[in-house]
Amino acid sequence: MRRIAVALLTLACALPARAGLFDDDEARAGVAKLQGEVAELTQRAENAAKNQVDFANQVETLNAELAKLRGQIEVLTYELDAAQKRQKDFYVDLDNRLRALEAGATENQAAESEQPAADPAAETSTYEAALKALKASRFKEALAAFNAFIKGYPNSSLQASAHFWAGYCLNQLREPAKAADMYGRLAAQWPDDAKAPDALLEQANSLEAAGQRAAARKVLTALAAQYPSSEAGRKAKQQLKKK
Repeated sequence: MRRIAVALLTLACALPARAGLFDDDEARAGVAKLQGEVAELTQRAENAAKNQVDFANQVETLNAELAKLRGQIEVLTYELDAAQKRQKDFYVDLDNRLRALEAGATENQAAESEQPAADPAAETSTYEAALKALKASRFKEALAAFNAFIKGYPNSSLQASAHFWAGYCLNQLREPAKAADMYGRLAAQWPDDAKAPDALLEQANSLEAAGQRAAARKVLTALAAQYPSSEAGRKAKQQLKKK
């Protein structure tokens, strides 16, 4: 009996120790699990923060690109309006001159010259032929006619107009550098002519098309200073602000 009692007592003492051992293992497992969850949540939080930064950077980049596109749209809209205005002015002027020529109302400037006096009928016919070719968009033919007029009638009151439309033809024939030279000659020789401010504006546009941006800016600056109240002068100021 005594041996049985001792055995029972020994067993009773061992059970709590084993139970304590099981409790420690479960606690460690629980701690390890929680630590894993904490690590996972931490990683997710870091990823989320990184994604937010990336997203913010993407938004900033898109806003910058959008602002750039809006600026380009504004410039293109302005250039389109200007082109339409020039085209409208061109046809109005062209029609007015054709009516005047057909009605025989063209004025001829009487200037002294060592050369024989020009034939008014031939002068009118040459200029009228150039204008008709221009209106029909036969730019090569019109350019040749205007050049013939410029050379043949140096004292004509239509010299400035002939230079202007010759420059226009050169631009249509994709020779902007030559067009710029023609417009520049007009502005230099006839600064008081009504077309002088427009000639300077067209010269700047032609230089820009020819890739001579610095020269174009110089012409725009001169135009804005010399003809500040003209329509061309106001356009020059607007273009200078955009450059």
